[in-house]
Amino acid sequence: MDSLCLKGGEKVDIAKVKKSKVNDFYTEYTVQNAIKKGDIFTRLSMIILGAGNFARKEFIKGILFLLSEFTFIGIMVSEGFHALYMMISLGEKVTGEVFNEKTQVYEYAMGDNSMLILLYGVITFFAIFGFIIIWRAGVKSAYKAQVKKEQSKHIPTFLEEMKTYSDSCIHKTLLFFPIMGVIIFTVMPLVFMMSMAFTNYDRDHQPPGNLFHWVGLVNFGRTLSFTGDLGKTFWPVLGWTIVWAIFATGLNYILGMILAIIINRKDTKFKSFWRFGFILSIAVPQFVSLLVVRTMLQPEGAVNILLRNIGVLAAGQSLPFLTNVTWARVTVIIVNLWVGIPYTILTMTGILQNIPTELYEAARIDGASSVTIFFKITLPYMLFITGPSLITTFVGNINNFNVIYLLTAGLPATMDYYKMTAGKTDLLVTWLYKLTIDNKDYNLGAVIGILVFIITATASIITYRRTNAYKNEEGFQ
Repeated sequence: MDSLCLKGGEKVDIAKVKKSKVNDFYTEYTVQNAIKKGDIFTRLSMIILGAGNFARKEFIKGILFLLSEFTFIGIMVSEGFHALYMMISLGEKVTGEVFNEKTQVYEYAMGDNSMLILLYGVITFFAIFGFIIIWRAGVKSAYKAQVKKEQSKHIPTFLEEMKTYSDSCIHKTLLFFPIMGVIIFTVMPLVFMMSMAFTNYDRDHQPPGNLFHWVGLVNFGRTLSFTGDLGKTFWPVLGWTIVWAIFATGLNYILGMILAIIINRKDTKFKSFWRFGFILSIAVPQFVSLLVVRTMLQPEGAVNILLRNIGVLAAGQSLPFLTNVTWARVTVIIVNLWVGIPYTILTMTGILQNIPTELYEAARIDGASSVTIFFKITLPYMLFITGPSLITTFVGNINNFNVIYLLTAGLPATMDYYKMTAGKTDLLVTWLYKLTIDNKDYNLGAVIGILVFIITATASIITYRRTNAYKNEEGFQ
């Protein structure tokens, strides 16, 4: 380890000195240090934003921090506190007719809207969170100005600081708008919709005609129960969803790999033609292919008529591709191969062409057979490269809405499931769609969405941490 020898023979670890300086750099201007070491102006900035900046003649920054505080206080006083208060009950006054004693007639009076109350409450929470970030920035800015003044260092002007956002801090400038977009258009709507899972917002509680209220974890209890009608739907649908995801992912991966290996062999002729033939199906939009296949597999569709014409089926007889449970589930898996394998072939072809030929030559010199080479070199290399992609494909198949909904629409139907909202080929995501769009049970749809997220996120993290791509990022061995 590098060390510096000082007078008297004392040695100082250079690495520790550097680390200490780095830690000082990152921890010096913190809220904790501002509370402990800040002067009266810095501590006053915790109550009146910008006070410390005004004291150090940073007037523009001080005005901006002060304006943000006044704006926040104005929003909270005018709307925010009322929104938070209404969040407790989600509304009390129901829309309906009210008798006017003066006119002696019934008048239509607007009541509370639980959905808008919930939305405004969520927005208020995000506004509070945003102000906390601004408050922290204001306190740290005041403390930073204090420290620079105490050390007789130059306190940068507003323009000088703004110039850093096009130079050393350009990453903050470039990331600001994307992050704000994600928060406003992704995170906030997600929180709003997830909040519905803890309410009774269903078809019987539709605002503004009716109000909905908080019910806690009741919906989760109903969904995860093994005895209730909702639980007796959730667990079978979850089981089929996992089975579907395993077969849809595994078969596409294995068969796509085999076809890519066959096409990539030296002895295979017309390689470009075979690749073009498989890739051609990608040019056709997926929903078009699925709707065409759905029409062809109907009892009176092209496939059954063709089988009758060639004598495989008797007159009036048809194969239950989409009407029998087993047939329908096998059908969606097979049709998914048609739309999924071409993508796998493209990916595998690129990987196969980049496997070092020295590995194959060394294996053949050692007398390894083709099967041994596949299981010892090709397959491990493929899994190493495509491990993370395989996980995302599995998660994507759990949420594969198009194939199921466009091909079978979840059919065949069954009376065993909750209000007949799900069919035997429905995945959790298609069942969620039916619960919300068709049945207006938004609370149950939110519960299903949360559970799907928990399942997929947990499975993805655990699986990814076990892959060689995570354990051995430096390369394939």
